[in-house]
Amino acid sequence: MDREFLIDLFADFGPVAIRKMFSGYGISADGINFALALRAGLFFRADEVTIPDFEAEGSKPFQYSTRAKTVLVNSYWELPARLFDDSEELAQWARAALAAAQRAKVKKRPKGKKAAAKKVVKRPPAKKQATKKAVRRVGKAKRAHR
Repeated sequence: MDREFLIDLFADFGPVAIRKMFSGYGISADGINFALALRAGLFFRADEVTIPDFEAEGSKPFQYSTRAKTVLVNSYWELPARLFDDSEELAQWARAALAAAQRAKVKKRPKGKKAAAKKVVKRPPAKKQATKKAVRRVGKAKRAHR
């Protein structure tokens, strides 16, 4: 999928920002990423509210393979192929994906506040122990002053 195709695809949804990401594009609205356009297809953000819709369409979550294993990314699901021909319904699914991304952002926020709320206690710097040479020099300097 190229950039121009994606702009046309989301025309009924509204303005989107399309940025290079991995082997494709990240698609966002209002500064929130809600879709991925990759070689493997178009994937929308999903959560417990929207996953049943994807399952009902026979869609699968995004996955990729590493040398050691196959990684399943349950937060992004493949857009049903029939929606490429129905821009109005695609816009509805895109709004649901944006809402799922917004819910995920809200869930993450308290965790950040909690971490910021922790009081950081700084310890005073450790005193350097005098080396034997330094002690001898100080001793010599005191004797020379006498």
